[in-house]
Amino acid sequence: MVRLSIAATLGAVTALAGCVEDTGSVATTTAPTTAEQACLRDVTATTNNPDVVLLGSEFSEAGTLVRVGVGPGRAPWQCIAYSNGSTAGIESLTDEGAL
Repeated sequence: MVRLSIAATLGAVTALAGCVEDTGSVATTTAPTTAEQACLRDVTATTNNPDVVLLGSEFSEAGTLVRVGVGPGRAPWQCIAYSNGSTAGIESLTDEGAL
C-alpha cells in the first residue's frame, strides 16, 4: 500500500512538472535614447498632450524614425530625430479621413 502511494505521488509530481511553461521572455526596460527623447518632447508639444509613450524606433545615420503613442488610446504618431537634438516630420499616422 505504501509503494502504491509513493508511486501515485511521483506520478502526480511528474505530470504537474509538465504544466510549467518557460516562454524565455525577459522583461527589460531601457531609457529612451536622445533621439527618442527629442521626439517624445516634440510630439508632446505638437499634440499638447503629455500622455505619450514610445512605441518604437528605427535608427539611421540620416535620422532616427520614432513612433510615439499619444493619449489613452495610444494614437500613433511619427517623428524624425537628428543627432543634434532637432526633430522634423512630426505627423499623425491615424487615418483621419476614416473618422
